[in-house]
Amino acid sequence: MVEAQILHMRQEHLRPRISVLMVSFMTGPALHESVAAVMADPDIFELVLVDNGSTEAGRQAINRLIVTDDRVRLLQGQGNIGFAKGCNYGATFAKGELLLFLNPDAVIAPGSARRLAECGIQQTAPWIVGGFLRDIEGREQRGSRRRELTPWSAFVSFTGLHKLPGLRSIHMDGEVVPDNPEDVAVVSGAFMMMSRESFEMVGGFDEEYFLHVEDIDVCRRTRELGGRVIFHPRATVMHYGSTSNVRRQTVEYEKLKGFIYYFHKYAKGWTGKLMAFLSTPFMAMAIMGRAWYLALRQAFKGA
Repeated sequence: MVEAQILHMRQEHLRPRISVLMVSFMTGPALHESVAAVMADPDIFELVLVDNGSTEAGRQAINRLIVTDDRVRLLQGQGNIGFAKGCNYGATFAKGELLLFLNPDAVIAPGSARRLAECGIQQTAPWIVGGFLRDIEGREQRGSRRRELTPWSAFVSFTGLHKLPGLRSIHMDGEVVPDNPEDVAVVSGAFMMMSRESFEMVGGFDEEYFLHVEDIDVCRRTRELGGRVIFHPRATVMHYGSTSNVRRQTVEYEKLKGFIYYFHKYAKGWTGKLMAFLSTPFMAMAIMGRAWYLALRQAFKGA
């Protein structure tokens, strides 16, 4: 019995420390629930909270939330530097060997951080392990796992052509969820883990992305270096989504800029550059058109 306890203590000592990095901007009440879930998880070593901007009331609420827990490091005063840059900034202060990037409106389930870690530490760097995002009704949320993004796959996905035989959407929600971890092209930046070594090998997040698409980019660079991107179905978060007090059109415009930058960044040869150029007006109509449609529909419902 005593030997088993000693072995357990040694295993606990050798277990890599998990640092949660959270970038918040006008998130609202969901942030409190997210932070509380992180702090309740004994597998998590620390939380680095990058506050890109809060109201005065929001800042006071955050301070009250973390004042009693020395595992939280709050970074404020840098302004709204964006998600990618905020993650990189927070990583410079993190002390853990494993970096878990978690959205401020995502509530992590007990044991999920440990499951990501156990899967990841078996891999050779660079690696990324992402988890299962579910909505408040328990359904898989779009973005948990995706196929590779190209101008053609984006076109097929945005137009609904993926419903035709032989064509597939980049989004894998709605498909059969595997029982065990499996390789995918992309996992969501709302809930992904990397080792410190992996993060440094790929150079962190590309700070040219302000909001959205940076997760697709870092997954691609990981795979191009010979690493693995893995979806873990038993590591879960409940993700509220769209909780920041920001106009939908503003958020979608940043997404559009991210897609345009991504396609031009990875365009190869004159054909690739032509495809990137031709895809720009189409993406603008698809993304911004949808944003305005949803905003107007919501406005009419509230009228």
